Amino acid sequence: MLNKMDNNLSIGNKSHQTVAAEIISHLLQQIRQKETVYILSVAGESGSGKTETGAALYQKLEQTGIKALVLNQDNYFHYPPAQNDAHRKSDQHWLGPHAEVNMDLLQQNINNALAGAQEIEVPSIDYHANTKISLRLSLTGIRVLILEGTYVSLLKNIDARIFITSTYIDTLPYRRKRNRGNEVNDPFVENILATEHKIIAGHRYLADYLISPKLEVTKTQ
Repeated sequence: MLNKMDNNLSIGNKSHQTVAAEIISHLLQQIRQKETVYILSVAGESGSGKTETGAALYQKLEQTGIKALVLNQDNYFHYPPAQNDAHRKSDQHWLGPHAEVNMDLLQQNINNALAGAQEIEVPSIDYHANTKISLRLSLTGIRVLILEGTYVSLLKNIDARIFITSTYIDTLPYRRKRNRGNEVNDPFVENILATEHKIIAGHRYLADYLISPKLEVTKTQ
């Protein structure tokens, strides 16, 4: 999650920034006119560019003088990566937004922000250290809350939903390059991604904006 820009987080290449600029140009008036925090979600499959898109949106908003905060759904898993993978292997039902992810807590964070809370308590998972802690984040001056993650389209009280249409097959080159946990060589992980694809394929129909594999933006409504 971001309050001030994390220097270790990629903001994407120029194309991601162009996409962000295009979307924000459509939303800027709505954001400025809304009396409460504006809620923006970025969803898609593993490796589709959610983090890069969310960070580019954050940067574009900051450039226009609008303070934003990014919440990453990956931090809301009930368990750190190693324990979560073990649960997945021992329980075939331990997958998806209503099992392994604490969507209720993420929704509560959204609701608290909309109610005017000055800070929220959020989880933070370190993938490499395999640890999970809680952080308190200030909401002072925050005008936009950006949610990014596989299932965030399902959350309530979202003002604008963005969905990246790249599938886990499209994103294979990127996932191979990042090589997180050697996932591309693990048949179990590929099966998980195939199941996730089935779960969220229909979420594109909830979106206000679609981003294609070629980073073309389509407004749906």
